[in-house]
Amino acid sequence: MPFDNEGTIFILIAIAVVIILLAVLFTFVPVALWISAIAAGVKISIFELIGMRLRRVVPARVVNPLIKAVKAGIDLDTSRLEGHYLAGGNVDRVVNALIAAQRANIELPFERAAAIDLAGRDVLEAVQMSVNPKVIETPFIAGVAMDGIEIKAKSRITVRANIDRLVGGAGEDTVIARVGEGIVSTIGSQKDHKKVLENPDMISQTVLSKGLDSGTAFEILSIDIADIDIGKNIGAELQTDQAEADKNIAQAKAEERRAMAVAQEQEMKARVEEMRAKVVEAEAEVPLALSEALRTGRMGVMDYMNYQNVMADTDMRDSISKSTDDNDSSNNESN
Repeated sequence: MPFDNEGTIFILIAIAVVIILLAVLFTFVPVALWISAIAAGVKISIFELIGMRLRRVVPARVVNPLIKAVKAGIDLDTSRLEGHYLAGGNVDRVVNALIAAQRANIELPFERAAAIDLAGRDVLEAVQMSVNPKVIETPFIAGVAMDGIEIKAKSRITVRANIDRLVGGAGEDTVIARVGEGIVSTIGSQKDHKKVLENPDMISQTVLSKGLDSGTAFEILSIDIADIDIGKNIGAELQTDQAEADKNIAQAKAEERRAMAVAQEQEMKARVEEMRAKVVEAEAEVPLALSEALRTGRMGVMDYMNYQNVMADTDMRDSISKSTDDNDSSNNESN
């Protein structure tokens, strides 16, 4: 009886070990994925899947896209897909792009698709854009005609992805910037803004003829003016600003001249006061000279009296002339 118990325990342990081994096997080795690949006609061995596990590659990220490629008739192998996965690429998106390109009869090798994907661009979207062109709408772009009137134009750019220039080619922002520059230069070259309003397609024709898609990842199919509007009268505003500036300059110069005139007037007043001071100083020397002349005998008493009479006559004549002038002015005012 003890022997039977030991045999039973041994069998149970063996069954547990087998279950654990099978669990580890099915966890580490994707047997279900291998069966799916074999059923889809993809030749892949179980050891390749184990190798993917050892290289830290998720087998499903490689095998499932490979199954889609084989079913679509695209010749791929696990080594290239695994290498693209290890490089950080999106294997599923690349395979979808290859299938879409094949259906659209677009030549797209795996190496180019992988390079586009690793460059950070959506290769599937690029293939779809090659089949179905994309419309890029620009914001309102303002340009000023020669007559000073501002014109605002909004355009729609129809582009198609250029597969050959996706790696290293400029993006949508460059296309919008170039089209905006072309719109501004076209409007600025017109003498009259009315011509632009009457014939807005001249903008699209002129811009399209400049080959703005060179060096970009797109091919411009058409440029259509969606909306056009009149903005400000920039010429009038510039003239107004210039007139205001000229007025300020003239006022500053006039103020400078006024300040110089005031300064000169003050200088002349100072000179007048200086001359008056000299006159007063000279008049103050007259009595001294008279006293000196009397003291030294160069002038007699009678001479001094005659001098006084002359001064009195002079004062009398001055008073008479002042009174006459006052009467004349009062008569004129009364008349």
